[in-house]
Amino acid sequence: MGVGQRARFRPRAAVLLSPALWAAAAAPWLAWSLSAHEAITTELTWTRNVSRIFYSRCAACHRDGGSAPMPLTTYAQVRPWAKAIKHEVLTRRMPPWGAVKGFGAFRNDASLSLPEIAVISSWVEGGAPEGDALFLEPFHDHGHGRDSQAPEAGRRTVRGSVLLDREVVATGVSPERPQGGGWLQLTAHLPDGRVEHMIWLREPNPVLELDYWFLRPIRLPPGTRLLCRPDSASVELRFLGGSVAGP
Repeated sequence: MGVGQRARFRPRAAVLLSPALWAAAAAPWLAWSLSAHEAITTELTWTRNVSRIFYSRCAACHRDGGSAPMPLTTYAQVRPWAKAIKHEVLTRRMPPWGAVKGFGAFRNDASLSLPEIAVISSWVEGGAPEGDALFLEPFHDHGHGRDSQAPEAGRRTVRGSVLLDREVVATGVSPERPQGGGWLQLTAHLPDGRVEHMIWLREPNPVLELDYWFLRPIRLPPGTRLLCRPDSASVELRFLGGSVAGP
């Protein structure tokens, strides 16, 4: 074949791509290839360890028909989001809760424990393996319909400083933070000098409007002073008996 004949052949479209465009076109395949061959360096697996955490902590929202934008109840659904999920749980953005750990205790606490966070993080860092299907529990939404309601209780808005004129058995609080979010803290200063740390919200994202039910009812004697800070914030104190006097 002569030179003139060779000149009539057009090069393939692929060779006309610039290196940058070629890299962009190949990126999805390369990402899949790298993911498919990612080294597994952990014995933690979805079927044995991680799925149970997702069922109990995430599935109330992340399920088919749930309030979250995507379901996370199967390995196929979770695996593409593994790195993002690790970031969300390490920063405590997910599951959304808001109350600072160790400042009050709540029976409807939806947040992850430190061991649960460690399992998810280590699993992702170790390559997020699926594991043997033999160990997979059938999906059950343990968190959906969780009993978060306390018995019918009285309520009183607390803003700034409020003095109790009689005993109150507090069951929970419903925060009303300043417009636009921001922190909120409620403490109870008892007549004997003890301080009951009731709740501290430290600007979670997204800003939530939740009822926080105490793990155990808190008995507040007469003379207890409730302090809600900052002054622009307020809470509804939920209680079983007595009444809350004015400031």
